[in-house]
Formats: sequence, structure tokens, C-alpha cells
Amino acid sequence: MKKFLFGVLLTITILLVYRQCTHKSTVVINNSSDLIQEQLKNVSKLVVSEGYFSEVFNYENSKEILGEYLIAEKKAIVVVNAKVTIAYDLEKLTYKLDEDTKTLQILSIPDHEVSINPDLEYYDIKEDFLNQFEAEDYNSIKETVNTSLKVKIEKSTLVSNAQNRLISELAKFYILTESLGWKLTYNGEQVKAEDDFEKLLL
Repeated sequence: MKKFLFGVLLTITILLVYRQCTHKSTVVINNSSDLIQEQLKNVSKLVVSEGYFSEVFNYENSKEILGEYLIAEKKAIVVVNAKVTIAYDLEKLTYKLDEDTKTLQILSIPDHEVSINPDLEYYDIKEDFLNQFEAEDYNSIKETVNTSLKVKIEKSTLVSNAQNRLISELAKFYILTESLGWKLTYNGEQVKAEDDFEKLLL
């Protein structure tokens, strides 16, 4: 009986050892360039900063009816509350992967895009019978508002905040390439630290 049990255990042991030796484990090795490509896809998104602006405009328009003898006027006070977004569309970022030199070259970074959604409220509207408000006036007011707001936006911290968010996203490329033993360049200059993009984008 003991010999029989010993034989069974021996047979099971031999089968397990044989199975272990013949079993091939599958090891998936990701290519470094594939990992970088994947990271580029993950970061290819809109980087958006939002802000709100308010302004008050005085709109005036005069129309000569009989030369200087009869002038018809119209005017209004326009209160503007606008939601503004600054966006970088990183799907428009262009790059090149050089596997021979293990270099990720960022060729171009898209400029920021400004979107203005103004809410206009009109107060103290005054118009003459011969010079009344028309669609052309409202279009002109909206165009003037957008032009004025764009100037204010470019001088505001909203643009710099959006750029800081952009730099944070671009820094992820540096962290990844550094960890894989690759180099990262932009405009022909090597990025050697996370905050280098701040200097290179100026």
C-alpha cells in the first residue's frame, strides 16, 4: 500500500514538474515609442481656462436728414457680461518620433483660441423716428464689444493661466521621455527640465 501511494505521489510530482517546464509564460514588452505615442494620444485634448468680463458701452449714432439743419440721433447704454474661454487644442500639436536617436521632437504647438460669449443688455435706448435701431446697429455693437474684449483678454491673467495649464500638460512628455531614456526637443532645443517649456514658449 505504501509503495502504491509513493508511486502515485511520484507520478503526480513528475507530471507537475513536466507541466511547469513545458508551460511558456507570455511576456508583453512594450516598445518605448509605442508608450510615447499612447501618451501623446492621452494628452491630445483641449486645455481650457474660463473667465468672465463685464463692460459698459455708450452707443451713439447720428444721421443727417437735411444737412446740418436736421440731425436724427439714436443712442443706448449697453451692459456686457461675457463668458470667455481660452483653449489650446493639442490635437493640432505636431511631432516626430526618431527611434534611432531616441528623440521626441515637438515641431509645433498650436496657438491659443479665444471664444467670447457675450450677454448684452440695452438700457436708456433713445431713437428718433427717422433714425431707429436696426439689425445693423446691433451687429455693429456686438462687433465693437468683441474687439474691445479681445484687447482686455490678451492683457489679462486668463491667457497666462491657460499657458500655465498648457505647460503642465507638455511637462508630461518630458517626464515620460526622461523615464524611458529618450530625449525631448522643441524648436531644435533640448528640454532638460519640466519648466523648460516656460522659457521656450516665450
